[in-house]
Formats: sequence, C-alpha cells, structure tokens
Amino acid sequence: MADQAPRPAREFVVEADGGSRGNPGPAGYGAVVLDPVTGEALVEAAEYLGVVTNNVAEYRGLLAGLRAAAELDPDATVHVRMDSKLVVEQMSGRWKIKHPDMKPLAAEAARVFPPGRVTYEWIPRASNKHADRLANEAMDAGARGEAWSPSDSTAELDAAAADRAAPAGRTAGSRRTGAASAVALAGTEGGDGGEPAPDGGGAAAGEPLARAGRGRVDAASLGAGTRAATSTGASATGTSGAGAPATGASGTDASAIGTSGAGAPATGTSATGTSGAGAPATGASGTGASAIGTSGAGAPATGTSGTGASATGTSGAGAPATGAPGTGASATGAPATGAPGLGVAAETSGEADVRAAKVVASPGWGPPDMGAPATFVLLRHGETPLTPQKRFSGSGGSDPSLSPVGREQAERVAASLARRGTIEAVVASPLARTRETAGIVAARLGLEVAIEEGLRETDFGAWEGLTFGEVRERHPADLDAWLASPDAEPTGGGESFAATGTRIAATRDRLVAAYAGRTVLLVSHVTPIKTFVRLALGAPPESLFRMELSAASLSAVAYYADGGASVRLFNETSHLR
Repeated sequence: MADQAPRPAREFVVEADGGSRGNPGPAGYGAVVLDPVTGEALVEAAEYLGVVTNNVAEYRGLLAGLRAAAELDPDATVHVRMDSKLVVEQMSGRWKIKHPDMKPLAAEAARVFPPGRVTYEWIPRASNKHADRLANEAMDAGARGEAWSPSDSTAELDAAAADRAAPAGRTAGSRRTGAASAVALAGTEGGDGGEPAPDGGGAAAGEPLARAGRGRVDAASLGAGTRAATSTGASATGTSGAGAPATGASGTDASAIGTSGAGAPATGTSATGTSGAGAPATGASGTGASAIGTSGAGAPATGTSGTGASATGTSGAGAPATGAPGTGASATGAPATGAPGLGVAAETSGEADVRAAKVVASPGWGPPDMGAPATFVLLRHGETPLTPQKRFSGSGGSDPSLSPVGREQAERVAASLARRGTIEAVVASPLARTRETAGIVAARLGLEVAIEEGLRETDFGAWEGLTFGEVRERHPADLDAWLASPDAEPTGGGESFAATGTRIAATRDRLVAAYAGRTVLLVSHVTPIKTFVRLALGAPPESLFRMELSAASLSAVAYYADGGASVRLFNETSHLR
C-alpha cells in the first residue's frame, strides 16, 4: 500500500497581551490562537499573575499563546502578533535581553516551537483587543479573588463587535492588522532596557503609546499611558473615519478620546470627541463620567448624565455646549448652558486646566499611525558641592563630581526608574556629575551609558564658580546684557543661550532619529533640560528664567513622527522625598 502523503502543517496566529495595574502591580495576561483564514478563535487563555510588571505579564501571555498553539498542533507554524514592541523586538533577536526577569521567560518561549517556525509582528494596540480584553478579564477576576473562566469570557464577542464597527475593507482574517483605530494616552512601551543587538535593528516607528498599568493613569510614570479596557479607570483614544465611530471602554471612570469624521460620533464612557460639522461628540452616562467635546458649526458637544457628570464643550456658531443633568453636574462651554439639578456648579479654570492637561497627553489631533514617539526622560544630575551654594557651574569650570547627597539622590532616582520599568537606554552629558549620575542609574537598570557631547551644560565663561551676586558685583553690565538678550555671552567668551538652543535642537534631532519609538533617559544639566522643554513648548528664550529645575529632578518630552512634541512632566522630585 502506498504511503500516505504527509499531512500539511497547520498555521496559527497567536495574539497575546499582558498588563499590570501599577507596574508592578496586580497583573494578568491574555492570549488567543486564531485561524489565519477565518479569524476564528480556536483557543483562549488568561490568568491572573499576582503582582508583577507589564513586561513579565506580556511575556507570560506570549508563552501561554505558544503553548496553546502547540497543544493544537506541535508541528504547526505560528505567527505571533503583539502590541509590545519590546517583546516583538527581543524575540525577533533585534534587541538584547538584559533584565533578569525577562531572560528565562524569553528562553522558555523560544523552546516551545523549533527555531524558524515562529515569526513575530508588532501590531497597534487597537488591533489586539481580544487578547487585551482577556488580560483585563483575568485581572478583574483576580481582584474578586476568583480564577478566570473561559465560560465567563466575552472577549471574542467584543472583538467581533469591534470588527463590525471597523472601517470597510477589514475582514475577519485581517481584523487585527488593519489601520489603528485607537492609541493609548501618553507614553511608550514599558521596557527592560532592550537596546538593539550588535548587528543593528533598532526600534522602528509604529509602536503605540504604552501604559504604566492598565486601569490607571499614573502622572509620574514618565509618559506611560493606559489601555482601553473594561475596568475601573480604563481609557482609550480612538480615531475613526467618516461613519466609523471610535468607541471607548466601559467601566467606572473609564474614558475615551475619539476623533471622528463627518457624521461619525465618538462614543465612550467619559468621551472626548472632535467631530466635523453635524457630527456630535457624545459622552456616556454613569457615575463620574465626563465628556469634552469640540464640534463644528451646528454640531453640539453633549455632556453626560449621572451623578457628578460634567461636560466641557467648545462649539462653533450656533453650536451650544450643553451640560449634563444630574446631581452635582457641571458644564463649561462657549456658549454654555448650565445643567439643571441639585448642586449645579460651574467648573473652575483650575479644574478645566487639570482635565485639559490629561487630554493633551494624547498625540494631538494628528493621524493615529504616527507610531510611538521618541520619549526623552530628562534627568538633571544630583547635587555637587557647588549646587547648594547656587554657583554657576557650566562646561567651562572645574567639572565637579557628585557630593554624598548627590550620590544618594542618584540612587533614589535609580530605584524609582527601576520600579517604573520604562527606560530602554541611557545617554549622558560628558561632564563628571552627569556621567556619575547616569552610571548609578544605568547600573540599577542593567543598561550601559552612551555619552552625548551635545548634552553638556552651557559654558559660563568667567562666571564659572561664582554666585549670581558675585557676578552682579564684578560684571554688572555683562550680566544685564545676558539677562536682556539670548544672544549675549557671559563675560570672557562663554556660550550664549541662543548658541545653547542651537546646539540642543541639533542634539534633539539626532537623538530622536536614533531612538525613534523608544524611551530614553537623558542625564543632563539645568540649561539643556530647560531648553528641551522651551523648544517643545515653542516658548521664548526668556522663559528659561521662569523655570525652576531641582537637582535630580525628572522631566519628560515626547517627540512624534510629524515633528510635534508633547511635554509630559517637569521638575518631578517625589522620588527624593
């Protein structure tokens, strides 16, 4: 009898995700094995992990997905799709793996299938909703003290609903590889320091903004945002075409930012909508829900209903911003109609500013396919013996090292950044105080320090080592000129602020190109860090005199592919307390 023809190997698509509400914090993973032709979910897996980091949860999700595929067919070929640039790049061999928590998980994942039978692809977060929802279901179950159960899961139904709402042209089989319809708030993928391997292959543009922990927005997470999820505090940013709604997440305090075309409502639980003429930005109902709507002529921005609901609307001619009825409802708008009910109050300018700051943490009004920004976490070096004396200490002076206080500050920064787990590379000014600070932090993160000449401090010429009062006494005319013009140089041929600005702008462009899509710690000095912030804000040179920057403080700026910049943090010192 003739031998039977060998059975052709099956092909699977594995989508996996993981998240941590706190990073580290209560965490879980989700994974689904899909038929690549029909998009049918063949196996789902999810698990609550206890308190771990985002990256550990993501790797655990990958491992679960690969094992589920191997159980279906150990001879299969697998295409893994994840929205974690870190995991995709490390498992593809383009980034090194240094973090001790990541190495064993990556090695275990590589052993599930023989080499060459697994390929990896990064996808936008909005295209990974099925696995994302599974991970959140696992975390929600863990919070209740229960184990995740496949019978209780609605992740596949939610993914199918998302497909039905997707723009035309996206089929079930390709539903998670289409254009992104949502990007997360503020941040880049949390990393463990996975820099490119020696043979090259750094981070490519396209990584979505990552999270400091699903279900919360951590203002001190250096640009790490949140994902859309059915959980307390979840958020999502959606951009959709004409007729395609951007739908947010459900749950208490959930929020969604939607940008929609004409006639396409941006709907969410607490929604921020930008809509064309006649296209309302509609909020959601529920306790604590809020909506911020910007609408064209004749397009009302409608608030939300429920206890404590609020709506902020900016409307064109004839387009009222309507408040939300209910106890404690408030509305801010031009023109604005108050909300009937008990305890109606107008939103204060301070409250509006806080809420607006959260909104603009998204990548602006540009398209969603710009990819992840290059995020620069700007660390001023720790104290030197000259710092408490407030003496000019630039690049032309004695080049002091850190004092004992400065070294302790650097250790505290290192511990804080290690907990956050977002830094992927460390770059420092060539001066002794910055190299020492960077070395302490990099050692804690398992990274190496690259030196960038452009990050050095301004040269203060003959003023080096003097206090402001001493300069005023010895060189009054030169000091007055320096305070009056960015083109003026310190006495003795130092560097003007204009020259510093030109140098920092060139350094910024060089580093943005080198670290596209990654989160990088830049260890520098007062004037360069203030200049990064000034340039990002488009502020005038005199703004340098209106910023206070403490030793060992953290600031952050994100740079997008369209040339836009977003200041995420300034002079943050909570880690020193």
